[in-house]
Amino acid sequence: MRILHFISSVDKTSGGTTAYMQLLSAELTSLVDLVVVTGLSPNPVCLENVIVQFFDISLSRWYRLEVEFKEFLEVNQPDIIHINGIWEPQCWLFQKVAQGLDIKVVLSPHGMLEPYILQRHPLKKKLALALYQHRALRRIDYFHTTAQSELDQVRKLGYTQPAVVIANGIETADVLPKTEWKAVQNILFLSRVHPKKGIDLLIEAVAQLAANALHITIAGEGDAAYVEELKQLAIRRKVAHQFHFVGGVYGRMKWELYQQSDLFVLPTYSENFGIVVPEALYTGLPVLTTTGTPWQELETEKCGWWIELNVANLTRALNEALQLNVLELKGMGMRGRQLVGKKYEINEVAKEMVKMYDEIIQIY
Repeated sequence: MRILHFISSVDKTSGGTTAYMQLLSAELTSLVDLVVVTGLSPNPVCLENVIVQFFDISLSRWYRLEVEFKEFLEVNQPDIIHINGIWEPQCWLFQKVAQGLDIKVVLSPHGMLEPYILQRHPLKKKLALALYQHRALRRIDYFHTTAQSELDQVRKLGYTQPAVVIANGIETADVLPKTEWKAVQNILFLSRVHPKKGIDLLIEAVAQLAANALHITIAGEGDAAYVEELKQLAIRRKVAHQFHFVGGVYGRMKWELYQQSDLFVLPTYSENFGIVVPEALYTGLPVLTTTGTPWQELETEKCGWWIELNVANLTRALNEALQLNVLELKGMGMRGRQLVGKKYEINEVAKEMVKMYDEIIQIY
């Protein structure tokens, strides 16, 4: 079975979808004949043991690009095309070319249909929907979502095609688990530095705490102007000495950051999955995140906090974490590890993906 994944970019600055593709492709390549098609970028991540085809997907090359896509697909003859993401016109172009060749197309929206995303730059979204995106979504053969809440949103928007929920996963073999726990002092945020991530609200919440010795690491790539805006906010709130912006971290350095921290915080407005959550949990960290993510299991499995996002709730949850003793924090950490081990290992996710592809081939 030949599967071709399309993703507009696998650049290191592209966020969670790129990290997901890096992990999933490493597992899928041993189960199917896998090719990844993507756009040129200055700093692409390494997709190990995977055939990667780079295209110049500049919009100025639209008509030439359509020809190149068609020629490529005619040569490679995939059984299924799996598109990752929406809104970029190039995703629609690749879908259109594939379906013109009678190739079935799966779409993973990766959270890009969530209410928060739809409300950002609404005029651009409405224009895109009118010009191509609504038509593209209506013509998709099969949806893959990473959480039931994401599928519910797809249905709410009126798209009724067959669908399956398969969560993202992590490579647990890479994780450096915690070996000791202590009272919360080092807090970690690790994700793309972007307005939707709620880092400004975290700064406001920390400013309301009495714990002046807290050390908060903000790790992740982000627009330099926005990072500076956050630093200036921390200065105005007199907590700049507590926040440390370290940029993107990868490989062993990333796992060491998790291991050395006492609490993981992702105060995001919207996240279809949030791969950093299971990463933190499997390290042994309690996690504080929001109802903008599908992580209610943090409450049901007693390994963290799942809150409505506002400064008051963030402040309350941080205060609760600060009151916990070492045994309580370790208990939360160990329950988090058990949860991820049962449900979110990437090899199991890859097997579920292959089952989905098999089902689609049988249906059609």
